[in-house]
Amino acid sequence: MKYLISETTKEERKKIVEKALSISLTGASKPTDDVLSLVNDYIEGKKELKDIQKCVISYYKGVQND
Repeated sequence: MKYLISETTKEERKKIVEKALSISLTGASKPTDDVLSLVNDYIEGKKELKDIQKCVISYYKGVQND
């Protein structure tokens, strides 16, 4: 399956996010507003998934150091 912004339409990205969020909600809490903002950036074609992943990893590394 293709995930890059250049290889997908906005609608395809929206479906990818919907599927991923529905899977992640199984046994987990609702995504934070920050997470929803990041995935919206992907849907809108502003950030690639790899960049979002880096943001999330960086955030959680910072949280663990506090």
